[in-house]
Amino acid sequence: MRIYLKIKVVFVSVLTMLSCVNNKKEAVAKSKKKPPNIIWLMAEDMSTDLACYGLPNVKTPNLDKMASNGVRFNNAFVTNSICSPSRSAMMLGTHQVKTNTHHHRSNRNVPLDLSFSPFTHLLRTAGYTTILGNHAVMNKGRKIDVNFKHKAIGAWDGKKEFGLFDKYDTFNKTDEPFFAQIQLQVTHRGDWWDEVRSQSKHPVNPNEVKMPPYMADHPTVRLDWAKYLDQIEYMDNEVGIIFKELEEKGMADNTVVIFIGDNGRCNIRGKGYLHDPGLRIPLIVYYPKQFKEGNVREDVVSATDITASILDFANVDIPTYMTGKPIFRPDFNRDYVYGARDLWDEVAEKSRTITSGEWKYIRNDKPEIPFDAHQAYLEFYRPAVHVMRKLNKAGKLNKDQQFFFQDTKPSEELYHLTTDPYELVNLAQSSNYNEQLKAMRLKTKALERFMAPISTIYEPKSVKQTVAAVAWIKQQHPEVRKQMENGEEVGFKKWMTAYKKYKATQK
Repeated sequence: MRIYLKIKVVFVSVLTMLSCVNNKKEAVAKSKKKPPNIIWLMAEDMSTDLACYGLPNVKTPNLDKMASNGVRFNNAFVTNSICSPSRSAMMLGTHQVKTNTHHHRSNRNVPLDLSFSPFTHLLRTAGYTTILGNHAVMNKGRKIDVNFKHKAIGAWDGKKEFGLFDKYDTFNKTDEPFFAQIQLQVTHRGDWWDEVRSQSKHPVNPNEVKMPPYMADHPTVRLDWAKYLDQIEYMDNEVGIIFKELEEKGMADNTVVIFIGDNGRCNIRGKGYLHDPGLRIPLIVYYPKQFKEGNVREDVVSATDITASILDFANVDIPTYMTGKPIFRPDFNRDYVYGARDLWDEVAEKSRTITSGEWKYIRNDKPEIPFDAHQAYLEFYRPAVHVMRKLNKAGKLNKDQQFFFQDTKPSEELYHLTTDPYELVNLAQSSNYNEQLKAMRLKTKALERFMAPISTIYEPKSVKQTVAAVAWIKQQHPEVRKQMENGEEVGFKKWMTAYKKYKATQK
């Protein structure tokens, strides 16, 4: 009996040793598995305005191909409809309110709370080369724009070192595995829009564009929409150039390419607002090793989930502080995306929202601030707003178009996006939806408590000069102001330069 027990013990020990050896071999094999390169293409200021999302009048063959061979998400949302808070959330994988990075262009000299780290730092720790920009796109695509102390290139410790990336512009075999963040700037409002359109071989015909019903059917508004689509077509070509470079360097098969918008389109109800055109973004993920053919997902995704997914692709553990979740794990589930609108230049707004893809709730804590707040910077870059203001004063806008130009905002808004995708019927005003309104109101408050800011430091960048420049144009250059009111983009940089020269002569 004792001999049998000894033999049994020895046998179990041998099995245990063999199991340990096999586990070590599997661990070593896993660690030796070549991690993918990752490219994050971030188009500025655009909604789901691509052919693969069903938008007419625009040609986006490269992004369409990416979607047909990858995964297209129909319900992806940013957590803020303005660039720097949205980008802050994505850089940290954590909602911008929670990290106190929610006020536009604020706290730029304030170190990030040490509870959080940029995801690029986590990638670098895991052995990735991190790259900012690309040599082939407009202005090299190096924009960062986050609301905490940082610099583009250098080491990071969050105390004395604040670098986010290792290098600029180029990726090569020697960089593998690499992560590259490339900003596709052309879709952002800028003084280059007319030039891009003039150089297009097939500029979009303004008479053929289909616009949302809350936009006025006016020649200037149509032309502005056509120019926007021209920028998207230029951007799509840039995407094709990047894919071509990957193929020429033999990296295409082992590179994840992610395409998103950093916030919605810069137009009525879009960038700066919590309506669907401001929050809903395109999201396409291409990775031939994992996705063999295109598919479409309808589940709700937050922009912070994209950050978590990048870490997951790189086999990096997701920090517990992140509010983002990896979207390709079997257990991924999100009921709502929580969005916020706070300071944007001189407009100290506060609004909160949740969306499930089917339902949208918005709470406006400062209803006395109208949607059209005459923000100085936007006076240069919103032709449709100028034209529609005049039409509104003349009584020539319908009810859906008038909504944006009311003197105040509703304190609450509730929309059923499935039946009302343009958010034209505010169900918060109907007693038939009291239960739905109450449920979403309580959910918003719960998320607000969960996302409470870690600090109250508030150091916004001054925009007094821009505000003063708009007033100066109105007083000293009424002919230019009239051009603006007629929907002409007179040039932000040009007139800011002129104002600075004027001020210099007054000293």
